[in-house]
Amino acid sequence: MPNSLKAKIRTIPNWPKPGIMFRDITTLIQDNEGFKHLLDLLYERYKSFSIGKVAGIEARGFIIGSALADRLGVGFVPVRKKGKLPAGTIQEEYEKEYGSDIIEIHKDAIKPDERILLIDDLVATGGTALAACKLIKKAGGNIVECGFVVDLPELGGRKKIEDAGFKTFHLVGFEGE
Repeated sequence: MPNSLKAKIRTIPNWPKPGIMFRDITTLIQDNEGFKHLLDLLYERYKSFSIGKVAGIEARGFIIGSALADRLGVGFVPVRKKGKLPAGTIQEEYEKEYGSDIIEIHKDAIKPDERILLIDDLVATGGTALAACKLIKKAGGNIVECGFVVDLPELGGRKKIEDAGFKTFHLVGFEGE
């Protein structure tokens, strides 16, 4: 049950700045039963989606996404911050709370019309995930769904992604907590 996952997610008040309640999934993924349960739930959701590859957003999306890709028997595409990938890349710039940032994938990471599942640990304001969706589309991929462990609905990210035409899924919500 997702509630058992929620119980394993640590909340760190006032990090990285005052007023923020940081939802830390490292306590979930370091727990062997919790991590297995998380992957079981995601595998059950996505096993029949005919996914070509899983794309994971740096850094926690790498952990969950690569393990899920292995279970699904598909490849994994890392979505990285600018300058971290060694071969030719394509990039997407997006706005953050204080300025802008850029994410990249390798030019040859996605085949035309390949069905891509985007995975990350958490959706807050949705800026990075939406930029990753745009980047995957730019590479020729089709987003099957954006899957998250945690949704912070008060911050509106999931709605922003859905309003842009992408499907989302999450296992745990922290609304007003």
